[in-house]
Amino acid sequence: MAQRVAVIGTGYVGLIQAVGLADFGNYVTAVDVRPEIVEQLSRAEPTIFEVGLSDYLGRNVQSGRLSFTNNSGVALHEADVVFVAVGTPESESGNASLEQVESALAEIATHSSGATVVVTKSTVPVGTNRWIASALNDSLTGGDSRKFTVV
Repeated sequence: MAQRVAVIGTGYVGLIQAVGLADFGNYVTAVDVRPEIVEQLSRAEPTIFEVGLSDYLGRNVQSGRLSFTNNSGVALHEADVVFVAVGTPESESGNASLEQVESALAEIATHSSGATVVVTKSTVPVGTNRWIASALNDSLTGGDSRKFTVV
């Protein structure tokens, strides 16, 4: 059964994840904050080199199973599963910066509906999924029927 999937981030990890999931028959919307990247990928033009990517990207964009946007609300509203594949660059202290992850969580908390599985694909420190689950569940208000499962 095809799932509605959102992938936040279209770098090396997110783009390959999005293309692969679409090729398996899922409906995938990938989000990037950079309009020029969204435009390029929407034309089925790869932004990175990976053997075979051009063919897979073109086939899935053409089929309508894969689309790109910089509007996270569009991607997240109907998503059953959300992959967080954003950058976690090293901070000055040498730790992973989780600013982009935190931004993605705010978008998920704002725009998701129903039961949503949130999958962390970003490179993060041990314990981050506990923090993510807590942040998402803390965003729920009384009477909110949404549910988040974090993996």
